[in-house]
Amino acid sequence: MDLESGIDRNSAKKQAWKTILTLAYQSLGVVYGDLSTSPLYVYRSTFAEDIKHTESNEEIYGVLSLVFWTLTLVPLIKYVFVVLKADDNGEGGTFALYSLLCRHAQVSSVHNRQLADEELSEYKKDISQVSPERSIASRLKLTLEKHKVLQNILLVLALVGTCMVIGDGVLTPALSVFSAVSGLELSVSKEHHQFEVQFLFVLVKFLYCYLSALMSLVDNANLLDGFGEGKNNGNRGPHYVEVPVACIILIVLFALQHYGTHRVGFLFAPIVITWLLCISAIGVYNIFYWNPQVYQALSPYYVFQFLRKTQREGWMSLGGILLCITGSEAMFADLGHFSQLSIKIAFTSVVYPSLVLAYMGQAAYLSKHHNVTQEYHFGFYVSVPEKLRWPVLVIAILAAVVGSQAIITGTFSIIKQCSALSCFPNVKVVHTSSKIHGQIYIPEINWLLMFLCLAVTIGFRDTKRLGNASGLAVITVMLVTTCLMSLVIVLCWHQSFLLAIGFVAVFGTIEALFFSASVIKFLEGAWVPIALAFVFLTTMYVWHYGTLKKYEFDVQNKVSINWLLNLGPSLGIVRVRGIGLIHTDLVSGIPAIFSHFVTNLPAFHQVLVFLCIKHVPIPHVNPKERFLVGRIGPKESRLYRCIVRYGYCDVHKDDMEFEKDLVCSIAEFIRTGSASESNAAASSSEELEDYRMAVVGTCSTHATSMSEDIVDDNSKADSFQRRKRVRFIVPDSPKIENGVREELRELMEAKEAGVAYIIGQSYVRAKAGSSLLKKLVINFVYEFLRRNSRAPSYVLNVPHASSVEVGMMYQV
Repeated sequence: MDLESGIDRNSAKKQAWKTILTLAYQSLGVVYGDLSTSPLYVYRSTFAEDIKHTESNEEIYGVLSLVFWTLTLVPLIKYVFVVLKADDNGEGGTFALYSLLCRHAQVSSVHNRQLADEELSEYKKDISQVSPERSIASRLKLTLEKHKVLQNILLVLALVGTCMVIGDGVLTPALSVFSAVSGLELSVSKEHHQFEVQFLFVLVKFLYCYLSALMSLVDNANLLDGFGEGKNNGNRGPHYVEVPVACIILIVLFALQHYGTHRVGFLFAPIVITWLLCISAIGVYNIFYWNPQVYQALSPYYVFQFLRKTQREGWMSLGGILLCITGSEAMFADLGHFSQLSIKIAFTSVVYPSLVLAYMGQAAYLSKHHNVTQEYHFGFYVSVPEKLRWPVLVIAILAAVVGSQAIITGTFSIIKQCSALSCFPNVKVVHTSSKIHGQIYIPEINWLLMFLCLAVTIGFRDTKRLGNASGLAVITVMLVTTCLMSLVIVLCWHQSFLLAIGFVAVFGTIEALFFSASVIKFLEGAWVPIALAFVFLTTMYVWHYGTLKKYEFDVQNKVSINWLLNLGPSLGIVRVRGIGLIHTDLVSGIPAIFSHFVTNLPAFHQVLVFLCIKHVPIPHVNPKERFLVGRIGPKESRLYRCIVRYGYCDVHKDDMEFEKDLVCSIAEFIRTGSASESNAAASSSEELEDYRMAVVGTCSTHATSMSEDIVDDNSKADSFQRRKRVRFIVPDSPKIENGVREELRELMEAKEAGVAYIIGQSYVRAKAGSSLLKKLVINFVYEFLRRNSRAPSYVLNVPHASSVEVGMMYQV
């Protein structure tokens, strides 16, 4: 028996390791595409400054040493060994850190928060290790909860990191693709490739002229500058082939986004693995062929020697060295798709050694070549053997596309998270995979990213300024992560305050040096991520501010329960057949918009449900805990409140399935008995006066009986279109009271009669006497965003014939 148990355990371990290794293989294509393509542009961007490559090789050795230690300290030590452990129930990224802080300190930006939300299974806090009340962690927590200004600073900090991620989504595809196709600059410049040059020139001339016209105001240059003869600005050479080809690849890349990552995902990992093996093999060849002693440059001695000799120029070159860690944040941001162990295995066993060998190989080649034409001197392709340049060029372009795909998908995901937590205007989210919910597509954001990518590619036309822009975006996100991580170490992990200070002192100092070297190049491209971040940050904060003020108006003007219960025949109010769903953000009380509806149309349905769809600061909500259901008033009134809770990564499907789950949850609430103290979850002291809420799962999580009929919809032109009609079967069990059976029967009859959706249309205005700034923000900026953003997804999917819109003016 023991022998069999041992065999079973060994089999389980083998299966677990098989899964981990499979995830590690897949992560190479999704997570490391951007990081693995950094050798294309690091040396070229670094030596774009006024650094001379002397015969002593002190400069190239110093750069190699800086690259090696940057790769070791930031991606390896900081992210792999520290930051990856700060996951939010398996999810990573800026919002994961902010979500953890929101749960351990009352600083959440969610406006309709309830105490019942803290009872969710994923809303876990390590209570066993809570620090004493007089500890630094406890005092820090109380300080954050007491001062609203600090909470706003924390929110702005998280939003800044998010905005820089979006900026990285603009700059990374441009930089990666442009650097990959820069091999054309070297490959087609030889005399025996003149025919290819002329052919490509004619093929892309029209497209380039058209795109250049769009950027003529941005670049303040002649329309054909850089086309044919090029600008000699720094290391900028003839770009009559590079820029148009890069633009074509970017257009195709964004045009294919609506097909979804899953359709081409199986190609990603082999491409990145091939690229990593390629650059590592070329690196090993260059090391042994040109300079086997190059390994000595890994000593930190060469870092100090380099900075001592180059001084200001060396400090400014840190902006180029920074590019060797672009994509490191993806290890944490994409954690939800994989696991900590799989990402660690992929980086430490494949990515890290391959990149180190690639950079060492480039340095070995350059250490023996001091007279190469300056135009191509520090590019990646100059160190590639001439016979392999075309195959390597193809692989590099494919790898750049893969890296770009990863950051684009990540941008879609983080915008969805922001929108879920009321920090971004509503956008259309298309789920491209029925199996993997994290794979989404946002049309508006996709085309905006494409336009901005083309703009910066045509406007800059060189890796130096693209690198300056991308570097600032990357290092800002890392600085935000470091700041949030220091708070997580104290508040969430309950570790020593000195440990958090040490974390900030080590990694914050390193990143602050890189940040200073990047921000000093404001006029040389670094202004782009700052401008993008300013626009997106303004949009996010104004939307969050307006949404919060709108909710505060609802809370202040909500109607009492007694007012609703006193409505009756004496006031001319009648109850009509069917179920009425009133959408509201309130978790208690009656929204003012319903009183406005009843005043103009003195009738409401026999079953009335106040429906609140909200997102909580956790990534996922278990389907068993999806619904909070309670009564408003006595049973005879047939008034219910249903709160539907989603995590910021959950998929909200607004179709017949959701309607079925909604009614089914109310039926289960009625059947199990809402007065049960063991199952009830009180939301707040205010709500105790009106009703108690019970946690109810979706239809698949409980045993309420039902049947589904497929009914032809003759109102449709297409006779093949059909709809589902759900019928609840009232149990005949003698254990069910007559009152419960009657209530279930009435709910079933109301469902058969139809469901009507009562939706509010708000018009927000600042109160009279408000400051000029508030009037500008609310009356113009917020109202502009509201008018040009999509309605919530559940509103868009409501059948037009079953909806009633009620307009109301909000004065905030």
